[in-house]
Amino acid sequence: MLQKIRRGSLVETAIESLRQTIQSGQWPVGSKLPVEADLSEALGVSRNTVREAVRVLVHVGMLETRQGDGTYVRATRDAGETLRRIGRTQLADQLEVRIMLETEAATLAASRRTEQDLKIMTSALDARSKAGDDLVERIRHDEAFHHGLVAASHNSALTELYDYFSHAISQTIERTETDADLPEPSQEDHELLLAAIRRGDQAKAEQLARALLRPSLQALQKQVS
Repeated sequence: MLQKIRRGSLVETAIESLRQTIQSGQWPVGSKLPVEADLSEALGVSRNTVREAVRVLVHVGMLETRQGDGTYVRATRDAGETLRRIGRTQLADQLEVRIMLETEAATLAASRRTEQDLKIMTSALDARSKAGDDLVERIRHDEAFHHGLVAASHNSALTELYDYFSHAISQTIERTETDADLPEPSQEDHELLLAAIRRGDQAKAEQLARALLRPSLQALQKQVS
């Protein structure tokens, strides 16, 4: 049940109360929220405060306002909170997800890439190679290559999912580049993957994409075993 708000920021506390009620399953996806007046009474705040809290939850994708109809639950998770949860997961878990996403992207890219896609990936790898010992630049261009690879899949849902996961992806790239105990995917490994995509070899692209981070994942798994 909604709890009346007693102190702190009224809007922020209203947001949290509404969020917790949604996440608890009391209002499942697709259900319609009580009218503004009822929410205001249940929370013990003004209708303006309720309106602002609802607006924020609409912005983050948890709620949807339908003109002339009402407000409905669109998702049970706040995307921002999901990202924070992902950031707190183990590196091995993040690597497993990254391998899944990039392997599928490489397979699709091998059959769908355009000349422009190839130019973007080639430019990123050339810059990665020229970065040498400049770690910041090498990581930046490494990220650009992998984002270019996923974009070359021409699957908008996969691209959106990869972008959503991008913070964790950046963390895995930085760790594999800086942690001496984790095997670092070499420039040659990346070049071979790009070559397979360039010639349209889906099977080889899938194999190489999966193998790119497998040594790092195996090293992490040995550390915790």
